[in-house]
Amino acid sequence: MIQTLTVLGVLLASYILGSVPFGLLIVKIRTGQDIRTIASGRTGGTNAMRAAGFWAGIFTALFDILKGAGSVWLAQAVAPANDWLHVFAPIFAILGHNYSIFLPEFDENKRFKGLRGGAGGAPSVGGAFGLWPWSLAIILPLGVLVFFTLGYASVTTMSVALFAIIVFAVRAINGFPWVDVLYGVLAEIILMWALRPNIKSLIEGNERVVRLSLHGWLKSRREAKDKVSAEN
Repeated sequence: MIQTLTVLGVLLASYILGSVPFGLLIVKIRTGQDIRTIASGRTGGTNAMRAAGFWAGIFTALFDILKGAGSVWLAQAVAPANDWLHVFAPIFAILGHNYSIFLPEFDENKRFKGLRGGAGGAPSVGGAFGLWPWSLAIILPLGVLVFFTLGYASVTTMSVALFAIIVFAVRAINGFPWVDVLYGVLAEIILMWALRPNIKSLIEGNERVVRLSLHGWLKSRREAKDKVSAEN
């Protein structure tokens, strides 16, 4: 009974930790705006960058990474031998990030519509970091590379969980727990579910491209050339 309550307590605490909307708080402090009314309306680092600039996005991402990692550290401190809890704690943190208890949404008739939040990329990186600290040195640079080359925040978000699957699968082949691979798989499912509209936009060819990326730069140049050609 005590063990069950401990597990439930850790999962609940992980969800609440994940629910803290750092992006909303940082943008509100920085600009006075509500991040939910800007661009994608999500509370993650990419939208915080759109709303309040580069550093707002960086600090939002950093704090969101710490949410995922913190949930693992909590589970490890409370139940050091429970590998399953170590995996599911960050999953609950990601769920909290995507569906924050602090961000309920209502329609014009004051009826509850659901919970708002981010897409889960940064806390997914944090969860992997908590499970194996060196994963950050692999997943973060690869995620940055995807972001600044392809320029799609949604693809970057989905890629970090895929990288986690690969990293933990390689570790499992070398004798480490296979349950860590499950973390990457579950995280990927959650991220893809949250990004369903973006996946549709990608398929249709109208997904938003980040201008700071190589793809965004090339697209801007192409559009500028097309504009000049049209004017001539």
